[in-house]
Amino acid sequence: MARHPQGSDHFPEASMSELARIAAAMAARGKGILAADESTGTIEKRFKAIGVENTEENRRAYRDMLFTTKGLGEHISGVILYDETLRQKASDGTPFAQLLAMQGVIPGIKVDTGAKPMALCPGELVTEGLDNLAKRCAEYVKLGAKFAKWRAVINIGNGIPSQACIVANAHALARYAAICQGSGLVPIVEPEVLMDGAHGVERCEEVAEWTLREVFAALASQRVTPEEMVLKPSMVVSGSESRQQAGVAEVAQRTLKVLRRTVPAAVPGIAFLSGGQSDERATEHLDAMNRLGGAPWALTFSYGRALQQPSLKAWRGSAANVAAAQAALAHRARMNGLAAMGQYRSELEKKAA
Repeated sequence: MARHPQGSDHFPEASMSELARIAAAMAARGKGILAADESTGTIEKRFKAIGVENTEENRRAYRDMLFTTKGLGEHISGVILYDETLRQKASDGTPFAQLLAMQGVIPGIKVDTGAKPMALCPGELVTEGLDNLAKRCAEYVKLGAKFAKWRAVINIGNGIPSQACIVANAHALARYAAICQGSGLVPIVEPEVLMDGAHGVERCEEVAEWTLREVFAALASQRVTPEEMVLKPSMVVSGSESRQQAGVAEVAQRTLKVLRRTVPAAVPGIAFLSGGQSDERATEHLDAMNRLGGAPWALTFSYGRALQQPSLKAWRGSAANVAAAQAALAHRARMNGLAAMGQYRSELEKKAA
């Protein structure tokens, strides 16, 4: 019986649904997902740091620089876009979704409307955006999107997260995923346990397992097909303000332990978020997990800042810097592509420097 080249399914390719094929392609060996779905407010902070004005044209020019990078599809399987970006065009007039598809990169779209304060749960957030979601998904499909993304945010703090918060976010993620699959889009399910705080790695592990158990129970109750989705979780790391920071090997072991306990083997791929980790540390963690081996799903990346930051710094809003900025993006994509196969070495960073 022929297996899919990624080995991420248990059926002959001919029997796979179109959504299962897209999900498997998103988790292709040695490739990951570029998160370029920053909201206008978030991109303003990034632009301010490099002295670039936050105008629609500058945002378009920045994304144009990223998406026209030569060989982008060698290590990037898909790109998550923001609503504005999906409607924009490259400098030559080609719609961005079409430009990416021509590079062999799958275009996707962020569909949630943000994490908002949760009533009666101080310090906790619940993600909104279910209203009119089916209608928006239908439009995004027409614009060329093949997958979608929804992010839930779980804070760790004094007495939080609460059961109420985790259940509410898991339910919203599951409703979103069901609507996406019903609309012809592969859902990226992103339950992010924030690394902000002074908690230890043990507490992060506990909350990550609790969150993922609730998420997959909710997905099952909403009849979401696991073969037709991609999970985008955070890694099990120490709180950013914790005095004791878990090492790379410990992060890899704890993260895999939680995933093995909670994620069905039928899910084709797990694409980690970087969640504020440094560029190289996010790569090291991914590599360590893949070196451990034996996982039933592809373990890859869906990084935003950890892929874009060196490129953004090199670009600085100038057309003269496009080649250097694209080289920086291509390098980080290649490093993470190697990490997704357990073949990354830190010496490769020095060679490129």
